[in-house]
Amino acid sequence: MVNPSEGLLLCWSIKYHIRVDSSRVGAKMGVYAVAICLFFSLSVVLCLRIPNLSSDIEKDTILSSVCHPGNQPNPRTLRPDQLTVLINGYSESRIPLLHSIAASYSASPVVSSVLVLWGNPSTSPLTLSQLAHNLSVSSWGNAAISLVPQSSSSLNARFLPRLSIGTRAVLVCDDDVEVDLKTVEFAFRMWKGNPDRLIGIFVRSHDIDMTRKEWIYTVHPNKYSIVLTKFMMMKREYLFKYSCGGGSLMREMRKMVDEMQNCEDILMNFVVAEETNTGPLMVGAERARDWGDPRNEDSDGDGLRLVRDVGLSSRKAEHRKRRGKCITEFHRVFGRMPLRFSYGKLVSSVGEQGLCKKGTNLVLCDH
Repeated sequence: MVNPSEGLLLCWSIKYHIRVDSSRVGAKMGVYAVAICLFFSLSVVLCLRIPNLSSDIEKDTILSSVCHPGNQPNPRTLRPDQLTVLINGYSESRIPLLHSIAASYSASPVVSSVLVLWGNPSTSPLTLSQLAHNLSVSSWGNAAISLVPQSSSSLNARFLPRLSIGTRAVLVCDDDVEVDLKTVEFAFRMWKGNPDRLIGIFVRSHDIDMTRKEWIYTVHPNKYSIVLTKFMMMKREYLFKYSCGGGSLMREMRKMVDEMQNCEDILMNFVVAEETNTGPLMVGAERARDWGDPRNEDSDGDGLRLVRDVGLSSRKAEHRKRRGKCITEFHRVFGRMPLRFSYGKLVSSVGEQGLCKKGTNLVLCDH
């Protein structure tokens, strides 16, 4: 896609050549030469606007390509023993952290490949080139790391059923959450036993405000109905259902996501709950560091502040209000509330809960 600066350079280049040629035609053609130059001066303004007008067309073209059934792989040819990691990136201040997270995922034996989906179209080509090179040479394992620049900042793009995804399972995650590899591998084992469910570490709930008679986005201590894309594992088919299925109703809801610049994870939870009539599953993490959580204190200085404050959830009250509105609107379009609650957390081991005295300390008896 040509950005505005590239369009401007193209038009001035044309104008320059017209001037050179017009100097050879003689004085009698001067008036015509001036008229031609004025025309191309106007074309500069036109070129500056072409990318904005074409962005929707390009988005539709990409969708029609990946959504064409003939372009999708046969599910039986997808790898069942590994998963594809899709990391969403946008902020240049998070690039060092993004680089570390991508390299860490690549070291897991259950990861087939890592795709970094860069959703900031204003990032300079030089920065993208450097990032692509650094990612490609930084893999800590057998999984290749690739940069996939997006033509728009649409959050819907993180759920495109990309032709390069050759695994049955997909892990969608953010560029500010570090998860230990034991947890990744445990979550994948749990997904293989529950392939129709969403599997995640970070969960939230929907609820209803009886006073205002509207849906709200909240946290319950003992139940959940929404898995966040900080770490969301699913089968590849759900990418297709989200991006390509549902007809006009899904198009309307994906448009809401673009307008709100939020809620793509909530919509995916709606899609899966509508399909399965069940809630998601939460897995316990040994270590999950959320750098973007607004509850982080600024003890690490300006570096942490830059990573934290670019996140949507850093504007906590506004963020929750927006997401409550999304739930209300999705419910309106669906015509019913498909979200279902789950109540348990899957843990990687079951140990003794009793405490025993060991020397001078009280510790778990099986330690």
